[in-house]
Amino acid sequence: MAAWPGCEGRQAGGGEKARLLLALATRDAPQLLILDEPTNHLDIDAREALVRALADFQGAVLLITHDPHLVELVADRLWLVGDGTVRPYEGDIDDYRALLVERARPAARADAGGSRRDDRRDRAEARVQLAPLRRQARDAEARIAKLEAERARLLTHLADPALYTPGRAGDVSAANMRLAAIGREVAAAEGAWMAAEEALEAAG
Repeated sequence: MAAWPGCEGRQAGGGEKARLLLALATRDAPQLLILDEPTNHLDIDAREALVRALADFQGAVLLITHDPHLVELVADRLWLVGDGTVRPYEGDIDDYRALLVERARPAARADAGGSRRDDRRDRAEARVQLAPLRRQARDAEARIAKLEAERARLLTHLADPALYTPGRAGDVSAANMRLAAIGREVAAAEGAWMAAEEALEAAG
């Protein structure tokens, strides 16, 4: 059994194992991870470790799961598989739950109470129309969080005295340039978030 740093002499817990396995999978810096039901047989600590690791992963992740909580925490885009097709899904998890409830509703009950049914349909259509704005807001929030995490790592890197040894001037310059770029990217993401929130408020 591989030992997680700091865990020598004892058996690694579920969260430690999850971090170790993901570290092994990503040590060669792949651009894409394909994860099929990654939370199966994981305890709570391991699930939390997986979510944190996926949030820090710089590449793309294709996630196949029946765990809606995991989807809400890490997914940037949803794809709907059904009726022999795979297509982008513009709604969120709540929209998908409503879709499943509507599909499961017996035809007789669906035909009863026409006005209530029409009201539900109108609300569902409104939610679908606003879904791109909600996704824009969520994407901007996720982008800001990732940029802030990168900024924190850069600041820690720039505070390391070893960075300022002779011959590393290029590293210092690159880090400062990236720090400035992060500031611009955060401002753009905040602007996108604000525009989406204002549009949602106006539509509501």
